[in-house]
Amino acid sequence: MHVLRSALFRALAGRAGVPRDRILLTDVRSVDWQSLTFAGEHHQIGLRVPGADSLAIVRRMCAGLPEAEFSIPGILVADIGVLGAPTDRADGSVELTIEALTITDD
Repeated sequence: MHVLRSALFRALAGRAGVPRDRILLTDVRSVDWQSLTFAGEHHQIGLRVPGADSLAIVRRMCAGLPEAEFSIPGILVADIGVLGAPTDRADGSVELTIEALTITDD
């Protein structure tokens, strides 16, 4: 669901307090997910933040992420967090992977 991934990316960039073009989307993987009572998708979103202030941007984006509320029409973000630790790159950028479970609100 491309629209959902875009909405989730916009919400994450909004948490960072920077224009969306400061956070680069490097990878997106989504698979259908379901339990006995719910249906949705499991996402892994790869991000890279370039620039001298990249670590500060990543910290703002990820601070309190598991408890964050997201307003995406028709979708509930049931679980979200950083997969592993962010990685500092030689060029000064920081890479990280966000993992999220979304449930359709039918």
